[in-house]
Amino acid sequence: MIKVSRLNGKEFYVNHNLIETIEETPDTVITLTTDKKLIVKEKIAEIIDSIIEHNKRTYLEKNRIN
Repeated sequence: MIKVSRLNGKEFYVNHNLIETIEETPDTVITLTTDKKLIVKEKIAEIIDSIIEHNKRTYLEKNRIN
């Protein structure tokens, strides 16, 4: 899960595996595979960086345990 912020600043978490598309219109709109749309403050690059960091942590943790 990655942390994002609503336009009012309230933070919440999104399951990044459910993200289908991300677009800036100019607000950033995340569309989930469930067709739910989320408008967030973060730019696309920030969201992608969060996903990459989450995946790195998950991979490293998995390899540390095995």
